[in-house]
Amino acid sequence: MLTYPQLNPVALDLGFFQVRWYGLMYLIGLGLGWLIARYRARASHIWTAEKVDDLLFYVAFGVILGGRLGYVLFYNLPYYLEHPLEIFQLWHGGMSFHGGLLGVIIAIWLFHRRHRIPFLVIGDFIAPLVPLGLLAGRLGNFINGELWGRAAPPDSPFGMRFFDPALGQEVVRYPTQLLEATLEGLVLFVLLNLYARWRPPVGALSGAFLVGYGLFRFVVEFWRAPDPQLGYLAFGWLTMGQVLSTPMILAGLWLWRRAYRHNRGMTAW
Repeated sequence: MLTYPQLNPVALDLGFFQVRWYGLMYLIGLGLGWLIARYRARASHIWTAEKVDDLLFYVAFGVILGGRLGYVLFYNLPYYLEHPLEIFQLWHGGMSFHGGLLGVIIAIWLFHRRHRIPFLVIGDFIAPLVPLGLLAGRLGNFINGELWGRAAPPDSPFGMRFFDPALGQEVVRYPTQLLEATLEGLVLFVLLNLYARWRPPVGALSGAFLVGYGLFRFVVEFWRAPDPQLGYLAFGWLTMGQVLSTPMILAGLWLWRRAYRHNRGMTAW
């Protein structure tokens, strides 16, 4: 049996200003992606350091704005309609990956319009780096003590004991934040970067990312507790995360198939 270490979500408290681990994790994820992208740009005939810096700016805004608006729209719209000012309180958590993905897609399109780099070439360039941000973000969820899994048996070796302030007592739940950090972050990062070494056709890496994340998220949701304000949706057992991941998987399969049918011999590197 594991025990939650009661981590302080505040990394630095200056009295008048607090720096929280949740926000720092997003910065760490973006920073790691930027460093690797800069390194890869050295061997590319398409990318330069300046273009990578500009892309980071676009992607960062896409992640933050899309992630927050996605959470507001997909997960808790009635609440935020009554408390609109809380939309801007990002330090309390509440980011949607699927909303962030839509934000990044829009950011890629805007970057494509400005630099005239093909849309899927941009997608393939950043797809192997995105899991680093997911890894950091899920660790931020864990430090924040949010997005716990479903109740686990008291003797389960995979359960984690923590104090639930809402119930006023200790409970045992699956630490699905760590499971998602492992699968959607570390494992997906390794798989996509190994796949990238094969120089797949344009669009294949983007498709592989959509399928990989969608499948991992769909599976983890069976252990993750649904958002209390939503509960289970389709068929009485599917969560919002699974509903949103399904079209993502289908789109990824279509994109991957299209890449090998129409883009053979064309790579994003």
